Amino acid sequence: MNFNPSIFRAYDIRGIAYQDLSKDLVISVGKALGTSIIKRGLDGINVGRDGRLSSPDMFKWLTQGIISTGCNVVDLGIVPTPLLYFSTYKLQYNNGVVITGSHNPSEYNGFKIVIENKSLFGEEIQTIKKIIESLDYSEGEGKKKEDKVIEAYLKELASNVKLKRKVKVVIDCGNGATSVLAKECYKRLGCEVIDLFSDLDGNFPNHHPDPSKPENMKDLIEKVISSGAEIGIAFDGDGDRLGVVSSLGEIIYPDMQMIMFSEEVLKNMQGSKIVYDVKCSKLLPESITRNGGIPVISKTGHSFIKNKIREVSAALGGEMSGHIFFNDRWPGFDDAIYSGARMLEIVSTQPAEVDLFASLPNLTSTPEINIETEDNKKFLYVEEFKSSMNFPDANVVDIDGVRVEFDYGWGLLRASNTSPVLVLRFEAIDENSLEKIKDKFRNVLRKINPGLEEF
Repeated sequence: MNFNPSIFRAYDIRGIAYQDLSKDLVISVGKALGTSIIKRGLDGINVGRDGRLSSPDMFKWLTQGIISTGCNVVDLGIVPTPLLYFSTYKLQYNNGVVITGSHNPSEYNGFKIVIENKSLFGEEIQTIKKIIESLDYSEGEGKKKEDKVIEAYLKELASNVKLKRKVKVVIDCGNGATSVLAKECYKRLGCEVIDLFSDLDGNFPNHHPDPSKPENMKDLIEKVISSGAEIGIAFDGDGDRLGVVSSLGEIIYPDMQMIMFSEEVLKNMQGSKIVYDVKCSKLLPESITRNGGIPVISKTGHSFIKNKIREVSAALGGEMSGHIFFNDRWPGFDDAIYSGARMLEIVSTQPAEVDLFASLPNLTSTPEINIETEDNKKFLYVEEFKSSMNFPDANVVDIDGVRVEFDYGWGLLRASNTSPVLVLRFEAIDENSLEKIKDKFRNVLRKINPGLEEF
C-alpha cells in the first residue's frame, strides 16, 4: 500500500482527512490496531471521536478494520480525548483510540491510541506502520456495541473536586469536543458558568481551537473582563490542553499554572516528583524545589510526559503546550476539563476579590514561537544548530532539541512532533537579556539557512 509515512508521528497518527487518511489507509490502521490487540491476548477496544466533519467516516473505516481482525469495538460516540482515556480505566477494555485532529486545522484528523492504559508513542507507533506494510493481519469477526461514558465522567469529577464557594467562570470550548459536556461539568461543581462557542462545529467558525496561541484567546479575554468573571478557561479541539485567563484578562501560561498546581499537590504529598517539559520556565523547577518537591525535566509530548510520570511515579506533570497530568487523585492522563476544575478549586479557596495569579513570580519571556519549515528537514535543522552553536558560557540540555541555559536566561530550539515547524522559546531576567539570547539563536540559524523566517 502506498501512503505518506510522515503521518505516523512521535505520539499519534495524523494527516489530512481523505488525502493522507484515505479509506484504504484508515481501514488498514484499524486492521493493524486490532491485530496488535489480538496478539497481546486482548479482545476489545474503546473508540471515541471528535466533532470534525470527517470523523464519522474515519470512525466507520477504522472500526471496519478493527472488527475484521476479531477484535471487539465499544463505540463511545463523540467525546473529548480525556474521556477516551477515562474509559480505559472505567469500562471493560483498557484499550482505546480516539479519532481527532486535536488542535490542527479542520481538514486534519488522526488517531491517539492507548493499549493497556498506556499511550502509544515512538517505536510503538512505528510498529502499527510496520504491520500495515507487512499486511500481516489477524482475521476474525469482532462485535460492535455502544457504551456511554459522559455521565460516569461527570459524576466522578464532581465527587473528586470540591469548591469552597461559587466561582464565576467563562469557558471557551472553541466549538470543539468539550462542547458536549464542559458547561454541565462546571455547573455541577457549583460554578456560575458563561460559555463561549459551545456548539459542536467541525468547521471551527469562531477561532482556531488552540489556546496556546494568544490570538485564539482574545474572545475569552474580552468576555472575562466584560462579565466580571474571576477566571477564564479555554480548551483545545479535543479537550486535553488547557488555557487560563485571569480576572484582569492576562493569559496564565501553562508553566505558571503548573506552579500553582504543584504548590497545591505538594501540600499533601511532600517529596513528590513533578514532571515538566523543556519548554517550561526555570521558575517552575525552582518553585517545585522550594515547596518540597523534586522537579524532573522531560521531552515535550503528551506520551513522553505520561511515560516519564509512570517511570518516576510522579504526582503531577505538565508541559508548556497546556497538557496537564494529575496523578495524585486522578489517573495521570492529560485532561483539560479536570485540570480546569482543579484550578477552580484553588481559586475558590480565596475571596472573589483576591487575584491569586498576581502572586505568581515573573520573568521576561516569549510564548512559543513557531517557524514554518519543511517537515522532512526540521530535525536536520536542529542537529545542524547543535553542531554549529558555540556557547561556552552556557549549560546545554539536549534531551529534546537544544535548551541553552545562561546565567541570565535561556533559549530553546526543537522540532515539533506534530507540525512542520521549528519551535523556539526564550526567557530572561529582563528585555535586554532576552534579546541578547534571541540574537545568539538568530545568528546560528542564519548560518544554517538564511531563508528561515526571522523571529
